[in-house]
Amino acid sequence: MKTMNRFAVVAAAAVTALSLTACSGMSQRDKNTAIGAGGGAVAGSILTGGSAVGTVGGAAVGGFIGNQVGKPNR
Repeated sequence: MKTMNRFAVVAAAAVTALSLTACSGMSQRDKNTAIGAGGGAVAGSILTGGSAVGTVGGAAVGGFIGNQVGKPNR
């Protein structure tokens, strides 16, 4: 069962990476948000054993962090 779960995580990461190729018209900040959300979703899924709530929570946190990276200081 663990092998199947790892396969699902790797497949999700591959799909996320491939889907990012559609980001050519996005700003750098938008790209950072999308990358953070994808990475956060994978991390949340791994940390919670594939829980949907963990995956969505990880995506939200990762997206927020990605959005804040490179934000100009006030």
